Amino acid sequence: MKRTLYDSDHEAFREAFRAFVASEIVPNDERWAQDGIVPHALFTTAGKSGFLGMDVPEEYGGGGVPDFRFNAVVAEELMRTGSAAAGLGLTLHNDICMPYFLAYANSQQKQRWLPGIVSGELVTAIAMTEPGIGSDLASMATTARREGDHYVVNGAKTFITNGINSDLVITAVKTDPSQKHKGMSLIVLERGMEGFERGRNLDKLGQHAQDTAELSFTDVRVPVANLLGPEEGQGFTQLVTNLPQERLSIAVAGVAAARAALTWTLEYVKERKAFGRPVGSFQNSKFALAEMDTEIDIAQHYVDDCVRALNAGELDAVDASKAKYWCTELQGRVVDRCLQLHGGYGYMNEYPIARAYADARITRIYGGTTEIMKEVIGRSLGV
Repeated sequence: MKRTLYDSDHEAFREAFRAFVASEIVPNDERWAQDGIVPHALFTTAGKSGFLGMDVPEEYGGGGVPDFRFNAVVAEELMRTGSAAAGLGLTLHNDICMPYFLAYANSQQKQRWLPGIVSGELVTAIAMTEPGIGSDLASMATTARREGDHYVVNGAKTFITNGINSDLVITAVKTDPSQKHKGMSLIVLERGMEGFERGRNLDKLGQHAQDTAELSFTDVRVPVANLLGPEEGQGFTQLVTNLPQERLSIAVAGVAAARAALTWTLEYVKERKAFGRPVGSFQNSKFALAEMDTEIDIAQHYVDDCVRALNAGELDAVDASKAKYWCTELQGRVVDRCLQLHGGYGYMNEYPIARAYADARITRIYGGTTEIMKEVIGRSLGV
């Protein structure tokens, strides 16, 4: 079934971003995976090329087009090449962190931060997860105590994407530790603040080119002017409001990753022979390929409708949870089956399917686990 999500502007943007990925990311991907991080300069290069802040108003240097379809194109092209991990920091910057600055930063904060975010000079991250609490954000222990014109922040975060490269970290804290959800606020910590330390660049199963770090805060003095939103206690509401876009971003990438894996596998099984025949000509292979192609197409059209709903301001938490749950599970199933069809070569890192297999596993965890997604959906059913 033909996709109708994109128009000529999006396809022109796709062509430009595809060229950017081919020249700036693919040739360096293996080295960055070994390093465990992409250079900070990748963000400034992307910014100069117009691939950051497409939805940021032009007065701050952005594209001035609030259309998530451009973000979707970026995710699809990164997945297509198998270089998703190297570009994950860009999608986090655009899809997940940017909405907080656009929606909750006041005019002074926007003037301070948005131009640098759009240019890539200020790399962003969001710090929610803490050691031992997982998805239970209301139980976080990081605190921000008000002292005059500053907050004094103490605590620790873990599994923070862009944790090493980031210059601005949207940090979830308790400004009122006596409260659970209502005591939470979002404060922006900046690189160089005394007491703000970055720990290990974590050694992960997959997504090796993406820096994922531990952060610690010891009596970090943060200006009250760095509070996001008009008052304290709004953090949980802000997070919940932005989670649908975050989860849709992951779903878009999940479908695109599944499609990429199937494309590589189709090429492989047409060329690879067993018992004198192409592997793809056996009935088992045909059935497996047919099943995956069908499931991917069905998921793609649901996700495309979710993108339309987001652009219209109508995407809710339940539909986004369905997209995130289904598409990341689909990604895992497809990549696993595609690796199987590669046989022993699928286990070799020289083939993109091997890295895709390792990269896919985390998608069912970050952004809210599959179990949390099912809980959100189940509550909507009145059970």
